[in-house]
Amino acid sequence: MDDRELLRTIRAQFALDWGGIHGFPHWQRVRENGIRLAAMTGANPLVVGLFAILHDSRRESDGHDPDHGARAADFARTLAGKAFEIDAAGLDLLATACRDHSEGFTEGDATVLTCWDADRLDLGRVGRKPRADLLCTAAARDPKMVEWAFARSIR
Repeated sequence: MDDRELLRTIRAQFALDWGGIHGFPHWQRVRENGIRLAAMTGANPLVVGLFAILHDSRRESDGHDPDHGARAADFARTLAGKAFEIDAAGLDLLATACRDHSEGFTEGDATVLTCWDADRLDLGRVGRKPRADLLCTAAARDPKMVEWAFARSIR
């Protein structure tokens, strides 16, 4: 399955506004953030790309939704092997990144940390500038990266 088909599958079950704060434009920015970071952190770019489009895909609210990460991790597991190909280790990283992306953790596998930073760098969309002390990787904490990502997120 190609990316467009995967996105159609995700969109068919997405409960929120596709263009909203947790929708497709956010996922696109997270993906770009993640791909840039992965080049510096050595993260698995497949996992980072899949995280970008799956991490908020099972949200039921744009507000407080504490179980959306776990639902996204479960959704990723149901799609693996059908909607996208990934090895077992990559799927475990993807599920962990999705499940825990809103927990505020800052330690772990480089790929998971890169996913979390890619998402956190897009906080400008909700009026918050990313704080370096809440980012996981040196690449994300770089002031130039924070400024670049913030500028994109507030457009």
